[in-house]
Amino acid sequence: MPVAVLSVKPKTLNRRIKPVVFLLLAGPLIWLAWQWYLTLTVGNSALGFQPIEATNRFTGDWAFYYLMLGLALTPLSKIFKTPLPVAFRRMVGLYAFTLAALHISHYIAVDQYFNWPVIWDDIVKRPFITIGMISFLLLLPLALTSTKKMVKRLGAKRWQKLHKLVYLIVPLVLVHYWMMLRGQRLEPWLWMSLIIFLLLFRVNWKKLKAKAA
Repeated sequence: MPVAVLSVKPKTLNRRIKPVVFLLLAGPLIWLAWQWYLTLTVGNSALGFQPIEATNRFTGDWAFYYLMLGLALTPLSKIFKTPLPVAFRRMVGLYAFTLAALHISHYIAVDQYFNWPVIWDDIVKRPFITIGMISFLLLLPLALTSTKKMVKRLGAKRWQKLHKLVYLIVPLVLVHYWMMLRGQRLEPWLWMSLIIFLLLFRVNWKKLKAKAA
């Protein structure tokens, strides 16, 4: 049986569905804030004995998860024959940027106490931090041009070309994540397989669409 086309009216999407999705995406941040409240008041939380390191990893991990989710939305839209997933792409992307910004800010302010010589030394001498910073700098223009006004200013074609940087950012973030892990882990291989699948899906879908035309 063919998959039914899901259609949602714009008013319903904006008033009912988007607020719910917004709160769901905010879940990790709400959880993190609650854990820090417990850490500061009770002295014990799920962040463990090293809450600073745990926070740094948590924000970095969830930034990566949201980047992956954003990459998967267009394939999901094609598979289920509905534009609905794409409607949340900007929201997911901004959450990814927010968590990435928190990840970087936490490292600079809490982990290194704004010690710029040490931070610069880390960036130069530690490859996984170098790659992380490059990834964030590439992500920054995508966040700054996410509004409808910026789409009009840049033009649709230029905007689309710029936002294709996500195809470079996601693998770079995976490398950053991979280099941080200690020992042999299965997770990076699984994430890499998923990234390859999503990218190949996009390429093959375009070829199929071109043949159909």
